[in-house]
Amino acid sequence: MATGSGERPAADVVVVAAGSSRRMGGTDKLMALVAGRPLLAWTLVALAASPVVGRLVLVAAPERVEAFSAAPWLPARVDAVVAGGATRQASVAAGVRHLVALDPAGGDRPVLVHDGARPLVSTALVEAVAAAVVRHGAAIPVVPVAETLKRVGDGMVHDTVDRSVLATAQTPQGARRRLLLEAWARFPPEGPREFTDEAALLEACTIPVHAIPGEPANLKVTLPDDLRRVEQALAPVTARTGFGHDSHPFGPGSPLRLGGVEIAGAPRLHGHSDGDVALHAVADALLGAAGLGDLGRLFPADARTSRGIASDALLGEVVTRLASVGLRPASVDLTIIGARPRLGAHLDAMRAAVALLLGIDEDAANVKASTGNLAGDEGAGRSISARAVATVRGWG
Repeated sequence: MATGSGERPAADVVVVAAGSSRRMGGTDKLMALVAGRPLLAWTLVALAASPVVGRLVLVAAPERVEAFSAAPWLPARVDAVVAGGATRQASVAAGVRHLVALDPAGGDRPVLVHDGARPLVSTALVEAVAAAVVRHGAAIPVVPVAETLKRVGDGMVHDTVDRSVLATAQTPQGARRRLLLEAWARFPPEGPREFTDEAALLEACTIPVHAIPGEPANLKVTLPDDLRRVEQALAPVTARTGFGHDSHPFGPGSPLRLGGVEIAGAPRLHGHSDGDVALHAVADALLGAAGLGDLGRLFPADARTSRGIASDALLGEVVTRLASVGLRPASVDLTIIGARPRLGAHLDAMRAAVALLLGIDEDAANVKASTGNLAGDEGAGRSISARAVATVRGWG
C-alpha cells in the first residue's frame, strides 16, 4: 500500500469554521450543499490539494466538533477537528495551540489561516502565501479596490477616497507561528481587544505584513448571493482525472491477489494489506481525481489498519468517500507491470472485478499487462507495479 511521501510540506493550515452565518438569512452557509457537497468540504478539499500543506486543522463550534469529525465528507488530509472560541481570534488561537502541542519546536514554521467559507481558493495562492511567509515572516493576499469610493454622511457625499492605496484582504493569511504567539502574548486572543484578521493583530504589534496579489475569484461566502456565485463556479467542475501508482515485492505465501481476482499457484505480494497493487493504484487515482489525498493517508500501514485487509474493501471505502462529496467513478485505465505470472488469461476477469467494485460498466474499465521489457524489479520478476488513470464525475 502506498504510504505517501518523504519530505514534510512547507506550511500548516488552520481553517476557521466556527462562525454563526448571521448575514445568510438563516442559512447555514458552511453546510449549504454546492454541487453535491457541503461548502466547507469544498474549502477543505481545495486546501488539501496543495502540495505545500502539511497538517490541516479544522476549528469548529464546540457543539459541531463531534459531527464534523465523523462526517463522511471530511477529507482524510484533515488531521484534527478542534473546538473554537467565542471570537475569530480565539478560534484561530485554538487551532494554532493544537499545532504547538503536536510540534513544540516548529516556531518558524509557516501557519496559514483560511476562512471555511472561501471554497474557491487556488493551490497557486496557497503556495504563494506560504512562500511569502518563508521570505518575509508574515503575508496576506490582497485585491485592489476596483470601484470608486465615496465618503458619505447624513445622506451627502463629502469627498472621493483615493483608492490607489486601498485593497481588500483575503485568506489564507500566513505568519511564522512564533510571530502569532508573540502577538497573542501582547493581545491575548480571549482578551477585550478584537482583531478582524491576523494581519490586524500583527499590525497592532508593529510586525511587518507583506502583501501579495490575491485572486478576485477567491470570494468569501457572506451573503446568499455569494453562495449562488460559488455554485456557478463549482457546478461545471463535474469531471476530473487522477493518476495512481503502486508497487510491491513478492513475499512468502500464496495465492496472489491482483486486480480484484485470485491467481492460484502464484506467490502473494508483500504488504500491510493483501498487496493488490492494481486496486491500490486505482484507489489512488480516484482519490487524486477527487482531491482527497492518497490511500496511505486514508489507510496507514500501521496498527490503525488491519493487517492483511482485503484491497477490495479499501477500494470500496474510497468509492464511498467519493460519493460523500458528490462524486462517482466514471472510467479507469489500468496497466499492470511484471514479468511473472503471465496475466493474459486473467485480464478480462480483472476488468469485470474492477468495474463491479467501482460501479461502472465494463466498457468504462480497461486492464492491460506488460512485462516491463525485462527491466527493473518488475522485469526481473521480483515485484509487480501498477499504474492507473481514473476519471470521476459529479452525480448531477
